[in-house]
Amino acid sequence: MMYGAIEAGGTKFVCAVSDENLNILERESIKTTVPAETMNLVFKFFDKFKLEAIGVGSFGPIDINKKSKTYGYITNTPKKGWANYDFVGAIKERYNIPVGFTTDVNAAALGELKKGAAVGLDSCVYLTVGTGIGGGAVVNGKLLEGYGHPEMGHILVRKHEADKYEGNCPFHKTCLEGLAAGPAIEARWGKKGYDLADKEEVWEMEAYYIAQGLMTYTLTLSPERIVLGGGVMKQLQLFPLIRKELEKLMAKYVSMPNLDEYIVPPALGDNAGITGCLLLAMETK
Repeated sequence: MMYGAIEAGGTKFVCAVSDENLNILERESIKTTVPAETMNLVFKFFDKFKLEAIGVGSFGPIDINKKSKTYGYITNTPKKGWANYDFVGAIKERYNIPVGFTTDVNAAALGELKKGAAVGLDSCVYLTVGTGIGGGAVVNGKLLEGYGHPEMGHILVRKHEADKYEGNCPFHKTCLEGLAAGPAIEARWGKKGYDLADKEEVWEMEAYYIAQGLMTYTLTLSPERIVLGGGVMKQLQLFPLIRKELEKLMAKYVSMPNLDEYIVPPALGDNAGITGCLLLAMETK
């Protein structure tokens, strides 16, 4: 049996086909342009295979509520041409097979729980810190979904007392994404994060903001593990700073796991999303 996966990002679509043991048989990266052009290439890739199901982890916002008239749509994204795009409908029109549909970060959370840094656990949060900030969660072995999907990057945080930056989120200004995503780091300090690797003050402030997010997720979801991925988190000096800041913020209010084991990088690296999409395909009926 073969399963398909689409990790749909704003820059590129990663498509893959695997067998039932998650052995990837073929994989291709496709530039994200406009739907007609991108999806034609996606279909050209999958047309070569007889698939049991396809799992999609998409950039958003998306509609994952199966009771909604627009279930399966990318909704009000600023990505040109993709707003109100019937993603699942387009796939089902081409292939009469089940389609699993969730966010890219929910897919990554599933991948890390089943095959990565959270193997053997029942719950985890996956947070990506890069061009934006997004989070997904698996709770009791199931993806966290309700009337919509989590938007963990847009929780409000307290500003650092030394931070004069006004925030760059067009909706909330000083939410976590507005203060801690890659573009915020560059706007605040005048350089990209990888050019600031030796500047302690940059990463101490970054840790201050990310730890606030992790405090909120810890107190509301009680995940067994938090996995931090994305381009910003390739600055590995952030991990001990975040653990230290989270411990300070929690102030021994609740019992915490060993923080070295609780806050970790993705074991699957950049393959967390596509692995989760393949798993989603296998779970979709």
